[in-house]
Amino acid sequence: MFSGPMVKAILDGRKTQTRRVVRPKEWANPAGRPLLNRCPYGAPGDKLWVRESWRPRQPGAVYYRADSYDYQHDELRAGGAVPQWRPSIHMPRWASRITLEVMAVRVERLQEISPDEATAEGAIEWATRCGRNDALDGRVKGIPYPINTFAELWDSINAKRTQWLSNPWVWVIEFRMTKDAKE
Repeated sequence: MFSGPMVKAILDGRKTQTRRVVRPKEWANPAGRPLLNRCPYGAPGDKLWVRESWRPRQPGAVYYRADSYDYQHDELRAGGAVPQWRPSIHMPRWASRITLEVMAVRVERLQEISPDEATAEGAIEWATRCGRNDALDGRVKGIPYPINTFAELWDSINAKRTQWLSNPWVWVIEFRMTKDAKE
């Protein structure tokens, strides 16, 4: 599952990585590192389908919330009922427009992310869409901008479960898009 700005970054080819917290059941033992062969998000070569907020348009057709076009206006103008947006968790496979191929999987601490990886996570895309263009250069609290921006993005999504400052172990999943709405 990805947020709207992250879906746009994937579609535009600017997001090629994602990080997910390693859960306790994925550990080799309490003192050890996570088991790489048990990544619940796939292994190199696996195909993953992306879930995003959506709503039905007509049988077999879908509107995607990440798209900037105002579909509701067209439906109201046409006199049709406007279905409610459905959360990504409820998106069926047939409605997905993006398929990702897993290229690599590894485990690391969250704060080991490099500036290039923070960019590959879509941090710059997120900052731009949130109007955070004020710090595109330089450092914030001694941290290079892409990493600081990724830390803010991480906390905006994950703070209730695992904050940036706790520096959890994470799965790093590198991917490439293999299918989108244009195919």
